[in-house]
Amino acid sequence: MDGTEQKETEENAPSVIDRYYTRWYRADMKGKPCEDHCILQHSNRICVVTLAETHPILQNGRTIKNINYQISNACSRLNNKVSGKSKAVQFLTDFAPLCRITCTDETEYTIYSCIRGRLLEVNENILETPSLLLEKPSTEGYIAVILPKFEESKRITENLLSREEFESVVSKRSAAESQPS
Repeated sequence: MDGTEQKETEENAPSVIDRYYTRWYRADMKGKPCEDHCILQHSNRICVVTLAETHPILQNGRTIKNINYQISNACSRLNNKVSGKSKAVQFLTDFAPLCRITCTDETEYTIYSCIRGRLLEVNENILETPSLLLEKPSTEGYIAVILPKFEESKRITENLLSREEFESVVSKRSAAESQPS
């Protein structure tokens, strides 16, 4: 294979995300327009919570001022511990807040789990480098990793949209926005 063929093959190859994960979406989270979340589900049941590409944080050149995993005085997602003698695993419901993200224009967004399961990990790298969330939301800029219960793993996607369904919602939203009032 010459250099040109290899380059074309690399460009056409699916990304790791597209190859090993199924994308699911929750549109207009808690009734807030365009606050869309994306769940990347691996075949081993592990789910990665990310921002959908249509989320307002990723639009209009916004800059992130602060990311806070402290949900309340009694609950910090950073205190989650899944290994060692004294495990402190947090179990999440569909609408459990994972973090709050504040942009430099002072708008605040709450990111939710979207699925039920055990919180395995939160991405502490985005605390130090918030730009990861903007530049690589599906990979290094993920929010959290959740493991659904085995018996619920088949049902977790019931309330989520497939990629095609989500694209349909987004196109209807775009059509509605372009309609003259």
